[in-house]
Amino acid sequence: MKDKEIIILGIESSCDDTSAAVLRNEEILSNEIASQGVHKEYGGVVPELASRAHQQNIIPVVDTAIKKAGIQKEDIDAIAFTRGPGLLGSLIVGTSFAKSFAMGMDIPMLDCNHMHGHVLAHFIDDEGKDKPEFPFLCLTVSGGHTQIVLVKDYLDMEVIGTTIDDAAGEAFDKSAKILGLPYPGGPLIDKNAKLGDENKFEFAKPNVKDLNYSFSGLKTSILYFIQNQEKENPNFVEENMNDLCASIQKTILDILFKKLIKAAKEQNIKSIAIAGGVSANSGLRTRLEEEAKKRQWKTFIPKFEYCTDNAAMIAITGRYHYLRGEFADQSIAATARLKF
Repeated sequence: MKDKEIIILGIESSCDDTSAAVLRNEEILSNEIASQGVHKEYGGVVPELASRAHQQNIIPVVDTAIKKAGIQKEDIDAIAFTRGPGLLGSLIVGTSFAKSFAMGMDIPMLDCNHMHGHVLAHFIDDEGKDKPEFPFLCLTVSGGHTQIVLVKDYLDMEVIGTTIDDAAGEAFDKSAKILGLPYPGGPLIDKNAKLGDENKFEFAKPNVKDLNYSFSGLKTSILYFIQNQEKENPNFVEENMNDLCASIQKTILDILFKKLIKAAKEQNIKSIAIAGGVSANSGLRTRLEEEAKKRQWKTFIPKFEYCTDNAAMIAITGRYHYLRGEFADQSIAATARLKF
């Protein structure tokens, strides 16, 4: 089956981005994303508004992806979709579309785990980029998840470390909110951090056992620090914005890499990848390169377009399910808390 040309349509709708991609074997022919600006005024994703926007966006996005790929819908061999984890209403839109499309075109469905997709984005054909060899470790960091994943094969993965409360991406966004930055604040912290002194301020770092993470205490530490400083100087945040962003970002990265380094030593693995929305953070990428030089790691960093939620990563995940003959039927249901 590997020698046969396989064309897969991927659908991603786990949060607030509606995405469709067309994959031919391991080559992405198109990867379309419709983002939802409506959430900015609320300071975060509103689930009901997200699912309504998915309903409006999904058909135009799929149509555009097929046209840009230069194929006909009759050329599609299977449709892959995100079953979970994510916002249930958003997932239902993608799952329902996949069911209808599969039934109408009489093709199989491939249900995919969103987090597997982030990891497997590293196997999309990309000229000039190497693909990881098994086994490798993947630090998967997003707004909803922070995990260290031991990747043994395409669909054989084990989470060996995870957050016990908040995710790193959430820590970025909520810290930005404390600083008065608009949503989504993570990229703004990254931007301002480039202009600041990362050693100017110190914040609490949790002491969590094993390879697990915690970020709730860090947010509290930042909040109390800002409140105390503003009692003496109401303009403290405005006058120290760049240094605050740099110090917050350094603290989050210190927490992430302390456990990643420990995991690499324990597993005796020197192939390290990053994935998820926060892997687009320039500070994270720079730190990974620095640690790689120190520790003789071979590192793998995804293209920016494959960091945030996208259907290309779902299509490539679907491909490996297809090759193993793992198909879904019409009874499949979206699951908000789908296990890894």
